[in-house]
Amino acid sequence: MSYRQIFYHVVFGTKYRRKTIEEENCEQLYKYISGIVKNNKCKLYRINGIADHIHLLSDLHPSVSLADYIRDIKVASSLWMKHSGLFPYFEGWQEGYGAFTYSLKQKDIVINYIKNQKEHHKKEPFHDEFKRLLIDNGVEFDERYLR
Repeated sequence: MSYRQIFYHVVFGTKYRRKTIEEENCEQLYKYISGIVKNNKCKLYRINGIADHIHLLSDLHPSVSLADYIRDIKVASSLWMKHSGLFPYFEGWQEGYGAFTYSLKQKDIVINYIKNQKEHHKKEPFHDEFKRLLIDNGVEFDERYLR
């Protein structure tokens, strides 16, 4: 038997950071992504976002690589969003993503952070938030790829 405790806070934006996620249809998108997470044998703890990006906190099953997991979420949700008719301006997700690990002691803090995205982004734009997450987590980055 294998045991694990791997919490990932994953963040990715829409193509060109365009505001193409219709707020009135977010819950349907989040439910769809929840199904993708479950199909990958992972558990979703929280998902939320605004018009140009989403955050999710989930565990990661040992049989699934992080890159494959995020690819599955982005590809399947992108196809669904384009074909559902609920997101008429959605063009796709950005190429990259941010993925940050957290401990069990930090789990509730991250859940609350994700839960309060709409309020949070009244004060901090996505670009600044993403850059701050990279810095706070000690991730080296090239500023050219953050635009």
